[in-house]
Amino acid sequence: MGHEGMKYSLPSREVIEDTIELMVKAHQFDGMVLIPTCDKIVPGHLMAAGRLDIPSIVVTGGPMLPGYVDDRYTDLISVSEGVGAHRAGKISDNDLKRLENLSCAGAGSCAGMFTANTMACMTEALGLSLPGCATAHAVDAKKTRIAKESGERIVEMVRENLTPGKIVTFKSFENAIMVDMAIGGSTNTTLHLPALAHEFGLKLPLEVFDELSRTTPHLISLRPGGPNFMLHFDRAGGVQAVMQRLASKLYLEQLTVNGKTIGENLNEFDIVNPKLNKEIIATLENPIHAQGGIAVLKGNLAPDGSVVKQAAVDPRMHVHTGPARVYDCEEDAMKSILAGDVKPGDILVIRYEGPKGGPGMREMLAATAALGGMGLLESVALITDGRFSGGTRGPCIGHVSPEAIEGGSIALLKAGDMIEINIPERVLNLKVSEEELKHRKAVFAPPKKEVTGYLARYQRSVHSANTGGIVD
Repeated sequence: MGHEGMKYSLPSREVIEDTIELMVKAHQFDGMVLIPTCDKIVPGHLMAAGRLDIPSIVVTGGPMLPGYVDDRYTDLISVSEGVGAHRAGKISDNDLKRLENLSCAGAGSCAGMFTANTMACMTEALGLSLPGCATAHAVDAKKTRIAKESGERIVEMVRENLTPGKIVTFKSFENAIMVDMAIGGSTNTTLHLPALAHEFGLKLPLEVFDELSRTTPHLISLRPGGPNFMLHFDRAGGVQAVMQRLASKLYLEQLTVNGKTIGENLNEFDIVNPKLNKEIIATLENPIHAQGGIAVLKGNLAPDGSVVKQAAVDPRMHVHTGPARVYDCEEDAMKSILAGDVKPGDILVIRYEGPKGGPGMREMLAATAALGGMGLLESVALITDGRFSGGTRGPCIGHVSPEAIEGGSIALLKAGDMIEINIPERVLNLKVSEEELKHRKAVFAPPKKEVTGYLARYQRSVHSANTGGIVD
């Protein structure tokens, strides 16, 4: 995080997919058990399953247990925000050291509803892993049982010739997105699910996320936007419990890897009483938020769309207008944040960090966590053509399309320009006249970056964030 290495994270997704294709096709395997855990690895594996379309079952590695510091549960984001809190003088050197040493408790993906765990939940909701797999923790015997059952099941799937293409349809993606909205999942799903749909020969427009968000309530308050961890979610029944709550909205006839439909799996699910576990998973009648976790904003600053995790935004920042502080890379923004230059009411803009412009579309966790640790995410917004960690909270709007290097409006911003954010109305506008924007566009020239190696190839072939950052 916070350096050049993050530029390689999203581009690794396609490399993972290609590598699986190379090995499976070269050896002419009959079926696959895929065992991914972290952010780009899960979608990379799923994309390979869609491309190859041989019998496949996924065993996601599972979350890690939360850490425990000063009588409270903690996770990786606790450490990242601790850096900002330390810089602001809110915690001591020793406090930060304890966070660093104790917050990540062992094997598994980070303990909140960040990108890795969100994508594990998407895998289960799509029907590509066995029920209960997504939230079974890495160190839990339940994960070992699911792994064994998956190994047995793939043999039957090969005999049945049950392939991902026979399981996953457009309705499966709608099911997954509704689960995503209910759990308040990572904004990175708006990159990974469209890219996955592309490998299945389907188009999944960004607008579908917003349409389903408007009609699907947010049902569970998990880190980073709430107090609960994946451990609480698993104990409350996990993805199957959420799907049970959403049953009236889902396409229950969709097939899953165990040969049963979503509806049949839910009928066999242990927690059948919707009154149970409502302290963790809310009901449709009394949701945490009436709308889902993600909102898609458009306007003259993002004509092709931008994405925000609205479930993790303080209500006071749902509508905000403020002056732009403009930075052409994450490092410059980070220096300014830690130097105390950012003031309440400001809107930080970090540009030239998109799929092509980065290249690689870095996550901005270092910047957002620093703002959070310094207590600024209730008064400062951040806008970027890059993306965010699934652990990001606050009014952080990413995936701005078109991106800066392609001459999008975000490239035409000047320091002090007023920006309007209205999440309920789905608006992201630059308060500058069309005439002035045309003038700026006429003299626009993107900065030149020296890009070599794999990133140069990626830059030539990657598409915009609103397409899922698919690669030709």
